[in-house]
Amino acid sequence: MKEILIIMLSAVFVDNFVLSKFMGICPFLGVSKKLSSSLGMGAAVIFVMVCATCVTYPVYSLILEPNGLEYLNTVAFILIIALFVQLVEIMLKKVMPPLYNALGVYLPLITTNCAVLGVTLLNIDNGYTFVQSVANAFFAGVGFTIALILFSGVRSKLETADIPETFKGIPSTLIAASIVSLSFMAFSGLIK
Repeated sequence: MKEILIIMLSAVFVDNFVLSKFMGICPFLGVSKKLSSSLGMGAAVIFVMVCATCVTYPVYSLILEPNGLEYLNTVAFILIIALFVQLVEIMLKKVMPPLYNALGVYLPLITTNCAVLGVTLLNIDNGYTFVQSVANAFFAGVGFTIALILFSGVRSKLETADIPETFKGIPSTLIAASIVSLSFMAFSGLIK
């Protein structure tokens, strides 16, 4: 139980994929304009991370590693991630068309989102058990979602702030993202 707590704190705060590892920046910047789209993207990423981990861990442990095919893990993992992204895309298009339209091109980009691939590869590299891997995937997704929600709040404030013309748009967004990222550095000494 102690290990799961450490994995949780690490994945959400200390090693947050977006704010500490700088993975998944494209959807972070692209979808975080509105809270609703941030929540939708966060839920989709959590689902894909957990499902991909549930499949990639056994594929690696039972097929690739015993047969000396570890070098194929990136290709195999991307194919598995693409499968779950397609599933999410089909479900959202059928069940929640407004959210599907709001996420736009960023939904299929989950396939190449380095945060999703990163969590599956880091689970193997860190030597996590299956349960630890699933916990890490879930809490990494929660950390991703928290980053999106926090940044959507910051971006809503930027919309109404009196900003010099030179910094409006992308410059102010990038500056705000760096400040939010700096705030998460305070957690860096929390877990060793």
